[in-house]
Amino acid sequence: MPSFRFYEELNDFLAPGRRYRDFDLPCADGASLKHVIEAVGVPHTEVELILINGVSVGFAASLQPGDRVSVYPKFESLDIGPLLRLRPQPLRVTRFVADAHLGGLARLLRMAGFDTLYDNHFDDAEIARLATSDGRIVLSRDRALLKRRSITHGCYVHALKPLAQLVEILARLDLTARVQPLSLCLECNAPLQPVAKTQIIDALPANVRAGKHSFSTCRVCQRVFWEGSHWQHMQQRLAFAVTAASAKN
Repeated sequence: MPSFRFYEELNDFLAPGRRYRDFDLPCADGASLKHVIEAVGVPHTEVELILINGVSVGFAASLQPGDRVSVYPKFESLDIGPLLRLRPQPLRVTRFVADAHLGGLARLLRMAGFDTLYDNHFDDAEIARLATSDGRIVLSRDRALLKRRSITHGCYVHALKPLAQLVEILARLDLTARVQPLSLCLECNAPLQPVAKTQIIDALPANVRAGKHSFSTCRVCQRVFWEGSHWQHMQQRLAFAVTAASAKN
């Protein structure tokens, strides 16, 4: 029967007796490599490279008795582009769709400037549809969702708290250099646009009207934003996340 070895964080998905070691795995005739990998608990969206006897293969590869299978997650510092066989193409624009349990993370990603769809009424089918139609990375703590065949790009989120989740995603996808603080509406996910003070002055509180001069607005919900104490607090949280994520890479 084939022998498998999973590397780095992929071991978190395995039963303890299979972690960080080679193990034999019986495979049904005709089973795809994707099916075999997911049967041991690893979502296919977590896998970046598969080698059979040292040769890079895709998820549809067949297995033979005695094959040695090495399964790797995303490489942080090594360009493996010439070896990739698992996906037709990378995503050129980083966009996300988050499941119902990751509302806090979705808000922080928007705060960092990343287009992130979230609605706690989205079911798994809708999330999969949005991922396919918009070219979005699915963020979830649900392994079953990430195993859906139609989802090609996804991240299982290990951390439990939103700020730690943000650090995890920024580090894992190497996004720290692409953070654009407070460029999206936290409610609507739409780009914020500069607006002249004269256009919104009647909607401003008296203390803001007197002390602030730079404003932006959301074209969808018409909310107005300025650099107050809340803005400074959000900037501090993002700065912490970027520093922590950079330290991981």
